[in-house]
Amino acid sequence: MNKEKYVFSQLVSFLDRNHFNYLVRKYNGDKYVKHLTCWNQFLAMMFGQLSNRESLRDLIVALEAHHSKCYHLGMGRNVSKSSLARTNQDRDYRIFEEYAFYLVSEVQKKSSVDIFKLDGNVYAFDSTTIDLCLEVFWWAKFRKKKGGIKVHTLYDVETQIPTFFHITTTSTHDSKAMSEIPYETGSYYIFDRAYNKFSQLFSIHQIGAYFVVRAKKNVQYRIVKWKRRLPKEYSRTALLSLQSTKQQRTTPNN
Repeated sequence: MNKEKYVFSQLVSFLDRNHFNYLVRKYNGDKYVKHLTCWNQFLAMMFGQLSNRESLRDLIVALEAHHSKCYHLGMGRNVSKSSLARTNQDRDYRIFEEYAFYLVSEVQKKSSVDIFKLDGNVYAFDSTTIDLCLEVFWWAKFRKKKGGIKVHTLYDVETQIPTFFHITTTSTHDSKAMSEIPYETGSYYIFDRAYNKFSQLFSIHQIGAYFVVRAKKNVQYRIVKWKRRLPKEYSRTALLSLQSTKQQRTTPNN
């Protein structure tokens, strides 16, 4: 007979329950709730993610198979498919969103490294498309017979942790998500070619941050300042070649 904690319970013990309860009180998540609390809902969905469940029905079947262990896993009583689906639809999503960003910030602090030897953090921003069934998710229409959503992700290159997410419909252009990024002064942001939105790039410059973006072929620009300096031996060679070129131009032909 197993007398030790289950692996799932050991993982749950690392979570900050006090901060989660604060967010529940902030958004009245457990108001008039007797059985399926926000914490039970969170653990049930977490169990489904870690056990690679493909649907809500698949998750309920797995929970029913471990009905006798639900209490020791921290979930309380077993939940039904209808009650879990209803809470996922009606409960305030900001509870779980803010808690996810809180956990990301905590992990980022503990995984902090200094690979690039820069004063600020280095981020990469891009999007990925997730296909959805158009008959079920009618609001996510992209094409005539295709549906989906875009997940715009801000990725910390040094700690290798996603620090920000923004979800839109697939038809939304990538550059429109740039205004949602929580920019930091002194940090560096790497963008792909789709993010050539100069008004937003200029706002990054105004707050004292930096950006690197792939330029389009038809972009019009002019160099304002160039700080790169060549080594002394290359500079001397370039100067001598320039002087010899001038002499050849000024020497009259015989």
